[in-house]
Amino acid sequence: MFQSGRSVDYLDMRPPRPAKAGPAAHFDRNERYAYFQNRTPMPSFILASGSSRRIALLRAAGFDFQIEPAVIEESHSEYFSPAELTLFNAFQKAVAVADHHPAEFVLAADTIVTLDSEVFGKPLDLHDARRMLARLVGRSHDVITAIALANAGRKQLISRAVRTRVKFRALSNSAIEAYLKIAEPLDKAGAYAAQNSPELIIEKVTGSFSNVVGLPMEIVIPLLASLGIHPATGVLSPK
Repeated sequence: MFQSGRSVDYLDMRPPRPAKAGPAAHFDRNERYAYFQNRTPMPSFILASGSSRRIALLRAAGFDFQIEPAVIEESHSEYFSPAELTLFNAFQKAVAVADHHPAEFVLAADTIVTLDSEVFGKPLDLHDARRMLARLVGRSHDVITAIALANAGRKQLISRAVRTRVKFRALSNSAIEAYLKIAEPLDKAGAYAAQNSPELIIEKVTGSFSNVVGLPMEIVIPLLASLGIHPATGVLSPK
């Protein structure tokens, strides 16, 4: 099993428990369903990403949102620091979608892997993925994810960058080949997926694990809450 040195419990990303008492406390199931259905809808947002990992993290936290992947050409400029690069790309993605939905908040993100001064984005092909993993095995690297929340109508932009330290196990060439067969690495920064059998490649994570997956939920949830966007808890489906 890999170790995690996270200071924030990953379970904290679960939606808060509903209050013990409230207006609907004594309703039966159908009455509670009608009550919640007739309430003012909880503000939603648009996720400017088609990443299955980011979608899964937000849905697991209980958020209701739309999905509209941003179509941009990501920057790989060497003039940016790694954190600046992710912030710039996240900003570009958020603005590209927000321009078409001026009344909506748009959430975008960008993730890279860095080892010393080398930046690892998404591999070009399996050969490139193999090269990346060979560089990372047995060493510690940083995963940086930037998030950007934009609202064009309000001319509002909020951005953050989060860094997590990850140590890889020492792997043989055959172990790398076996991992590549199950990881589907071509759409993942650094050519690996922390959420898929992490014990095969990861020895230790220091910081936010969800950040390595693609979205630092310990930061995302409070930021959305500050805008009045909360998990859609309490809604029951009628039987």
